[in-house]
Amino acid sequence: MRPVRRPDVQRRRSKGSAVDWLRVGGHWSVWRLAVLLLVLLFSFPFLVMLTSAFKNAADIFHAPPQLLPRSWTLHNFREAFRQIPFWRYLGNTLLICGLNVLGTLLSCPLVAYALSKIRWRGQMPMLMIVLGTMMLPPQVTLIPIYLLWNHAGATDSYLPLIVPAFLGTPFLIFMLRQFLMSVPDELIEAARIDGSSELRTYWSIVLPLARPALATAAVFQFVWTWTDFLNPLIYLNDTSKYTLSIGFYNFFSENGVEWGPLMAACVLFTLPALIVFLLGQRYFVEGIATSGLK
Repeated sequence: MRPVRRPDVQRRRSKGSAVDWLRVGGHWSVWRLAVLLLVLLFSFPFLVMLTSAFKNAADIFHAPPQLLPRSWTLHNFREAFRQIPFWRYLGNTLLICGLNVLGTLLSCPLVAYALSKIRWRGQMPMLMIVLGTMMLPPQVTLIPIYLLWNHAGATDSYLPLIVPAFLGTPFLIFMLRQFLMSVPDELIEAARIDGSSELRTYWSIVLPLARPALATAAVFQFVWTWTDFLNPLIYLNDTSKYTLSIGFYNFFSENGVEWGPLMAACVLFTLPALIVFLLGQRYFVEGIATSGLK
């Protein structure tokens, strides 16, 4: 007699093949193939950057272009560390990113809690003001904010790059507010009846429930600060205070661009943001999926 295979075993085996993944159910296979093609399309520039970091100059400008190098080399990474003080720029960038994430997690949840779970006169007009600031392009407020920091004598320092995060980010306030709207009011009312203060309720009940949204806000703020180019370019003059995004200018010279070391530096620049996203991916996806659901 032929052994009878259990359906769960067959199901597990069918999930293991990428080809079977594309063959599942008629029109679904077309959609999955389309998604796979889009993933390859959007990841192609990253693959070009990654492979170019291991190419020599002849392979980079080889015609016709080739994705994989003919001879792999680590020379570009050595040149990247030689041409710029990479570790100093990395430390400066991590310092600014860490303080920005800290400021965001201190300020944005507090404002979001006040706009979602505390009833007070002027709550909705204040929410409209917060949303209205999101409609202003950053170019509109660039000069006034620079004049403000210049009159305060804070240019060529990290203060203009760090302090705004402690004052709240409108988009993250709105995102956290939408998430907190899904927290049951009964929990907060029960805490108030038991004599809990607003700060204790916020710290012991609201923040633990908002962990996915907080992780999402932290990932957003880290990536925004890590990739910020304009603000460090405007406010920083001392080269020892440069961030990595500004330091990459050293690869541009009057004789041209050194593409090999630049691609190697870009790979190293991408890794921390990628690691942060992978570590917070579960909370990030959960926070995005549940924001705005009540």
